[in-house]
Amino acid sequence: MKALDTNVLIRFLTKDDEQQAETIYRLFKQAESGKKEFWVSLLVVLETLWVMESVYEIPRQEILDAINELLLMPILKFEAKSAIQDLVASGRESDLDLSDILIAHSAKFSGCDCVLTFDKRASNFGFFELVT
Repeated sequence: MKALDTNVLIRFLTKDDEQQAETIYRLFKQAESGKKEFWVSLLVVLETLWVMESVYEIPRQEILDAINELLLMPILKFEAKSAIQDLVASGRESDLDLSDILIAHSAKFSGCDCVLTFDKRASNFGFFELVT
């Protein structure tokens, strides 16, 4: 199995470089017909969120929709998929930074009791505990 880098997902989602987007589309189609999968790590998901928000200034709901669509693709195998699914659900209900929501759900998925933080805003989200 081969893993994907953030820039591959960004090209696929934004199509900001037509040639690279077409290359990725063909690669995904080949994988689909060959029943192959690509690995998508939590770090790549986290960086994808950041790039879409900060660099491309894509609206939050569009980002969540895009991540949800990626989750539905049978050729993509996600690290901690349930944590990412929870991110999509929580991201629609909370205005907390998407990266913080993913950090919380990743910790929860990994069996942690909570995430310790100095971030007062994040501490309002159920899985964070403010360090005082």
